[in-house]
Amino acid sequence: MSRYQQEFQHAIQQPEEFWSEQAKRIPWFKQPTQILSYDDQQHARWFSDGEMNICHAAVDHHVENGRGEQAAIYWDSPVTESKATITYAELRDRIAYFAGGLQKLGVEKGDRVVIYMPMIPEALVAMLACARLGAIHSVVFGGFAPHELAVRIEDAQPKVVIAASCGVEVSKVLPYKPIIDQAIELSAHKPDACVIYQREQHRAELTERDHDWAALVTDAPFADCVAVKGTDPLYVLYTSGTTGKPKGVVRDTAGYAVALAYSMEVIYDVEPGEVFFSASDVGWVVGHSYIVYAPLLRGCTTIVYEGKPVKTPDAGAFWRLIEEYKIKSFFTAPTAFRAIKKEDPDAKLLEQYDISSLKHLYLAGERLDPPTFHWLDDLLDVPVIDHWWQTETGWAIAANLPGIEPMPTKAGSATVPVPGFNVQILDRDGEQAGAMEQGSVVIKQPMPPGCLTGVWGDPQRFHSAYMAAFPGYYLTGDGGYYDEDGYLFIMGRTDDVINVAGHRLSTGEMEEVVGAHPAVAECAVIGIHDELKGQLPVGLVIPKDGFDGDEATLEAELIARVRDQIGPIACFKQVLVVNRLPKTRSGKILRKLLRSIADGKEFGVPSTIDDPTSLEDVHLAMKDRDVGAAEKATQV
Repeated sequence: MSRYQQEFQHAIQQPEEFWSEQAKRIPWFKQPTQILSYDDQQHARWFSDGEMNICHAAVDHHVENGRGEQAAIYWDSPVTESKATITYAELRDRIAYFAGGLQKLGVEKGDRVVIYMPMIPEALVAMLACARLGAIHSVVFGGFAPHELAVRIEDAQPKVVIAASCGVEVSKVLPYKPIIDQAIELSAHKPDACVIYQREQHRAELTERDHDWAALVTDAPFADCVAVKGTDPLYVLYTSGTTGKPKGVVRDTAGYAVALAYSMEVIYDVEPGEVFFSASDVGWVVGHSYIVYAPLLRGCTTIVYEGKPVKTPDAGAFWRLIEEYKIKSFFTAPTAFRAIKKEDPDAKLLEQYDISSLKHLYLAGERLDPPTFHWLDDLLDVPVIDHWWQTETGWAIAANLPGIEPMPTKAGSATVPVPGFNVQILDRDGEQAGAMEQGSVVIKQPMPPGCLTGVWGDPQRFHSAYMAAFPGYYLTGDGGYYDEDGYLFIMGRTDDVINVAGHRLSTGEMEEVVGAHPAVAECAVIGIHDELKGQLPVGLVIPKDGFDGDEATLEAELIARVRDQIGPIACFKQVLVVNRLPKTRSGKILRKLLRSIADGKEFGVPSTIDDPTSLEDVHLAMKDRDVGAAEKATQV
């Protein structure tokens, strides 16, 4: 049996013993004795009687053990032409005094705090300050519009909102304060206070509810770390739901810390003192796990990067970062490299940089298409590792594991399940699928540490959304298969969630916005393959009887609505007016059939809409061709 198989089988067959051993990776205030337990719905809970504080484990512990002068954060912001290095000792003090400022505003253990920040060190300070107090943070990506922020404020009911005065996108300054004010006005819940970090690119005008970050910490006390139970919530992170309403994924404290510490060794193969770079945003789960918590728990130096790989300043940005900061492991989404490949297909810019420090490249967040994999594999003299995970799991479900036993890579595969994840493929009847047979990808209980422990404020939704389809299994919502060698292939979502440039978005949520337009009778939003971003949303609408307006004007209005209510992150830029939408006898729109039509799997329609010709083909497929036969076949 290989070393990987030994470790995997140990984790599956003796989970309590396995994770008790892994728990030694982090410092505890009180060692856990109850490693695995189950709640009323028979969902796994880890380390329930242990006590710790993840801010202490990630920051104070390293200072206490002689790493105070080591760099904890490198901040690199080409959009503002700024750089900074923050040591572990400096980071601890910034966190402790800001936590003291939050205490002055009444923030206590169990309170929620919403964070709306760009990629600046203060975003990490805010998150860790909440964790220090035992407060529950909920970070919202800075690209979301006021409506989306309002939904999250109303659901989380925060005592305080923390924000920066602005974000910077390439050369554009985006003031955040108007967005926050509008979101609070839209929300039924009103936070007690807002804390604004003033950036020199734009200074916000403050109201009575607002507190200036710098003034707040001036006379704030140094806050100590509050002990929390292992199962106490650390954060709520909202992810697109299949019903349109975002789900607040609840993450516990100790299970998350143990899982991340384990992953940094076995998946990312980094040691304390080495540099780890995740080119993500703190508003996403990758940013939570692998910009903030995991690198710091491991005692590494993490990079906070405010910029885009191509536009700021050029397609050599990533190579420059690797050389300058001596990055050992680098993690980003395939979209970033597709953009680089488009700008610099022969990688001429790479010749200008020494990237010999790099030992592993990791891709996740969306499917790593074979052309991009092969381009990188031919270009770089390091393993190119595709790995698969979700907001809900918090860390990788499947990966190549150089920290245990590196395996040969296969294009299109996330390699093998990570120890702790008992990944299985089930057919519609709940039976095990054979090799090369596609089915629903599920994870058998118990889920390992680090995975979601619920949906905020809606425990029943947690069960119905993830556990009800196949009792005893967590439903990932993805389809896939194992090949004859035991490699796992993920083929895509089985629900309405699409992946736009690594960002998980709900087409159902977009449909709600489009359908609310007074001229729209019916609509559907589907994801279409895009060479650069992976998928893009396209709206299909049937106007109300009597509509005599201009289709181009309607399209522009619908695009503006989605941009206003969800944000530019949705990349919603195309609307087709159609005569009909295929439906079941009960009147349900056959979205799977629509996706098949758009992907060219029905009627010979091309698989992309990158040019007007294929757009027209999709339009014709829905407007003029007979889809009745397909409807009938589906109904039969």
